[in-house]
Amino acid sequence: MTTPQPYETLHFFGQDPWWLVLLKGVFCFAFLVLTVLIAIVWERKVVAWMQLRIGPNRHGPWGLLQSLADGVKLALKEDLVVKGADKVVYILAPIVCAIPAFMAFAVIPFGPPGNEVSIFGTRTPLQLTDLPIALLYVLATASIGIYGIVLAGWSSGSTYPLLGGLRSAAQMISYEIAMGLSFAAVFIYSGSMSTSEIVAHQQPKWFAVLLPVSFIVYIIAMVGETNRAPFDLPEAEGELVGGFNTEYSSLKFAMFMLAEYVNMVTVSAVASTLFLGGWRAPWPVSEFWAGANHGWWPMLWITLKIQLLLFFFIWLRGTLPRLRYDQFMKLGWKVLIPVSLVWLVLIASVRALRNEGYGFGEVVLYVGAPVGAILLLALVRDFLRKQPEEEPQPPKGEFDPMAGGYPVPPLPGQVLPPVPRRPSRAPKQLQDALNGADHSEGS
Repeated sequence: MTTPQPYETLHFFGQDPWWLVLLKGVFCFAFLVLTVLIAIVWERKVVAWMQLRIGPNRHGPWGLLQSLADGVKLALKEDLVVKGADKVVYILAPIVCAIPAFMAFAVIPFGPPGNEVSIFGTRTPLQLTDLPIALLYVLATASIGIYGIVLAGWSSGSTYPLLGGLRSAAQMISYEIAMGLSFAAVFIYSGSMSTSEIVAHQQPKWFAVLLPVSFIVYIIAMVGETNRAPFDLPEAEGELVGGFNTEYSSLKFAMFMLAEYVNMVTVSAVASTLFLGGWRAPWPVSEFWAGANHGWWPMLWITLKIQLLLFFFIWLRGTLPRLRYDQFMKLGWKVLIPVSLVWLVLIASVRALRNEGYGFGEVVLYVGAPVGAILLLALVRDFLRKQPEEEPQPPKGEFDPMAGGYPVPPLPGQVLPPVPRRPSRAPKQLQDALNGADHSEGS
């Protein structure tokens, strides 16, 4: 198969009539809402099975209507507005959080860009639209959604929501950088930022195989970006009560919940598009079935990939405890970003050498030799590193807590002097009872 030329698929877009564009927009909205309803029930069921519980089983057959029951309950709850809140921002924050989550889904391809399917007699691609910078559009909309959480925490006029909003801002900055660097490796390898072009370049191998480090970094970053366990620190109930949404109730709270799950679906769709072949059928199916990647079938493959990644979110929540905030920041700044930068340099070097006509052996020599030398030097440095000097033992003996003019705690090995105590004024019988003496009859 010949390598697709840059942006050769974009001429399929922008030619649909207005009613078809509207229909595709409604489909994207309905697909997200329906997937969220399924994901909520699925998460509660799966976590219940993992923890040997029953899970939802009251509303509908096997509890499948639990999501609708939750929506009705939230809609009927009393809608409170905090007295000290900035009411305009307080009401707009859930909307700012939810709308960008839907917007990012506009560039996700559900099928090949060619006009292979017919909708009411009109040939059209299975994608709402595509752009030469589609993934930059995804990053921009995802970043805007985080500001809804920040504004919600600030406008509530309360301490704990403000802390949750500030955590969300730091979380967005930390993991958005790693996510962007994982995107950059895909840009270099595919030569395009268009989602349809990136899927077209994943033949015969997916980018998850060709760029495994970028795939792993993106998977970690997407969990942090969506505030999901074990990275759900903006709403950590242990220290923030409820986080940024503490002062919200009724439908405004439901909007935050909807935005979280829609973001999960969106980042899962982006992961499927960038690294898992998008709408292409998996390897065993595509080998013996020539029509698997044509017609309406591609919608099935990308839906299955999205559901598998949603199960990954659920599996993480049911198995891993929440990280401490310092561990979370250390993972983002000291692990993901340096690893992504080094990996990006390696990918750029490999692509530059391949474009110059160098063979596989020469590429391995010119790229692998410096990396191996650096790793060897690091190993030798660790081996020859001096042993840490023994720490001086703290002084032993009696300890004067007021020696420096103010009370200080004792160091290890130091003993506090005995505190003089006045004689007890309790009756002798009570003292003996407290000391464990036997006052039974006949003694």
